[in-house]
Amino acid sequence: MLQRALGDAKVSAIGYGAMPLSVDGRPGAEDAIATVHAALDAGITLIDTADAYCLSSKETGHNERLVAEALRRRVADRAGIMVATKGGHTRGGDGTWDVDGRPEYLKRACDASLRALGVDVIDLYQFHRPDPVVPFEESAGALAELLAAGKIRRAGLSNVNIEQIEAARGVVPVTSVQNRLAPSFRSSLAEVRHCEAHGIAFLAWGPLGGMSIAASVGDRHPRFAEVARRHGVSPQRVALAWELSLADVVVPIPGSSRPATIIDSAAAVELELTDDDISLLDAD
Repeated sequence: MLQRALGDAKVSAIGYGAMPLSVDGRPGAEDAIATVHAALDAGITLIDTADAYCLSSKETGHNERLVAEALRRRVADRAGIMVATKGGHTRGGDGTWDVDGRPEYLKRACDASLRALGVDVIDLYQFHRPDPVVPFEESAGALAELLAAGKIRRAGLSNVNIEQIEAARGVVPVTSVQNRLAPSFRSSLAEVRHCEAHGIAFLAWGPLGGMSIAASVGDRHPRFAEVARRHGVSPQRVALAWELSLADVVVPIPGSSRPATIIDSAAAVELELTDDDISLLDAD
């Protein structure tokens, strides 16, 4: 598995987004754990989760606990696996999404994530989504406090723009930025370039377009389907290989609720796109 830098560590160039295991349409627990194991067997060493990946506030931390159980069953030493989680996005009792960027909330959420993951320190803790009523620097300051307290090893941001990245960097060392990036969603390319310039890992969420349309990458993007036919692979694999080609800091984190799909995604590191392929896909 190709490796890429994430701060002072190296992780697989394709990560695994565990969200589909805990939201609407999720598989049973054993099938979910089998999917995490398939990701590990494929060489994936970065697993992305969040406390809000659940159906409602009644089961906050569901995805973190599921990932922890999958690792407990398979990995004797977690040192080679980086688990990244997030705080600041919330679920209501009825499943509605909201945000809470207050420092006191983020610190409580981090403590809860430590318990859910069954660890003493979180490898990468990310502020999940900016809160419009809380100054961004205050939310970032909570990450700095968590670093100083030894509760997290690295701090990251999610769903942010360049101005917010720079505001956070004035308060805390920023290891990663996790924004949406896909063939159908390219507005984060400016953030990709900014991260590349500053040595910040860019974790691409929804890299196949989102859970509801991941299977239709080829239908939605004929040029990706054309390149897939040339190489005899899936359009999804082409999409991930294209994202890897954008910059050495990009680490796509495709989600999957089945072993077969995450295995196919992991194989994107083996796909060598030609210059002509990339030119065609860049213009899609």
